[in-house]
Amino acid sequence: MKVSKLAANLIGSEIIKIGNLVNDMKSQGAEIANLTIGDLDANLYPIPALLKSEIQKAYQHNLTNYPPANGLLSLRKAVSSDLKQRWSLEYSADEILIAGGSRPLIYAAFKAIVDEGDKVVYPTPSWNNNHYSYLTQAEKIEVETSQANNFLPTAEELKPHLKDAVLLAICSPLNPTGTMFTKEQLSEICSLVIEENKSRTADQKPLYILYDQIYALLTFGEAHYNPVSLFPELKPYTVYIDGTSKCFAATGLRVGWSFGPAEIMDKMKALLGHIGAWAPKPEQQAVSVFLNESTEVDLFVQDFKGKIADSLQVLYDGIQEMRSHGLSVNAIQPMGAMYLTIELDYLGRTKPDGSSVADSSDLVFYLIEHAGVALVPFSAFGNSRNMPWFRASAGGLSQEEIKNMLPRLEEALKQLK
Repeated sequence: MKVSKLAANLIGSEIIKIGNLVNDMKSQGAEIANLTIGDLDANLYPIPALLKSEIQKAYQHNLTNYPPANGLLSLRKAVSSDLKQRWSLEYSADEILIAGGSRPLIYAAFKAIVDEGDKVVYPTPSWNNNHYSYLTQAEKIEVETSQANNFLPTAEELKPHLKDAVLLAICSPLNPTGTMFTKEQLSEICSLVIEENKSRTADQKPLYILYDQIYALLTFGEAHYNPVSLFPELKPYTVYIDGTSKCFAATGLRVGWSFGPAEIMDKMKALLGHIGAWAPKPEQQAVSVFLNESTEVDLFVQDFKGKIADSLQVLYDGIQEMRSHGLSVNAIQPMGAMYLTIELDYLGRTKPDGSSVADSSDLVFYLIEHAGVALVPFSAFGNSRNMPWFRASAGGLSQEEIKNMLPRLEEALKQLK
């Protein structure tokens, strides 16, 4: 069967591939600690009680027809109010777009800004920018980051690549690392964008920032910063991605929002109108009610992120204990999101069957089989398969389950010579 060139060369998500394998094995009785998907066990982390009751109420009131293409006005107003209260950001309801989670919004932002052959700059590791660049036929410029900077891009690393670029895609707290920009780091990057846009003529497309802050409320003692709060003059050039999925443990509700220049939002709305990637109307209505109850929001987030932080700390401490036992492992202290960045420096080692660990993906599948532990290699986020760093997502396991899997992981690593 003949398919389009785009379809023929499209690469599926490595994270979903690993997650599907794990789920298949678990369905057959295997005991596996699944640290792959950036999702949550809803029994451990249920959505806010008020949000749940408002969803049920919306269905009882038969709010089951199409929502407006850009989202319910009540929700856009609630988002506008929350942005002003929480981040001192001034965005009207007309500058906010609601969709079925953050994914379609990121895709729509790429399609609204990027033409075939346009230059898109983003760091590695980062989530899905390589795939969105492919889908828009962009010239992707991947800027590899280092452990020394918590795998976050620096202004010095980005500067050589921004000339003629139309989009800089950055995220904080960062998926996959759980690390985040300091005020100084983000300010230096923003200054570069301002300088670059000043150098362009009126007939040139500007350099836009796509700023993914879906994890902004899940920070552990660190302050979250964003471009427009730091530099108001960036407002015409910044498209934000945000929503409910992570901060409200609501990954399956599919209510995300983007906000930015009205012209970009209008084009994104038109595109998503053709795709039909709307968030369900009952969930939109429920989120609008919940967002307006700021005390309820803050209480939920504080409790939720405290539990996530505790689980990540258990995992971090376990890795550091293995390190103290002489294993070639390391981890970066978690700062935000639900992820721990782990180094397992075992590529090239010999397995018990005599074969060698070929690359990071090979090590992942070895650990699934021999330790019952599933991680995601940084190769899923644009890095080389020869890079021994991995993402561990803590949202799907209890602290007890994390503690129980650590000895299995240690023993499996000890078997690699």
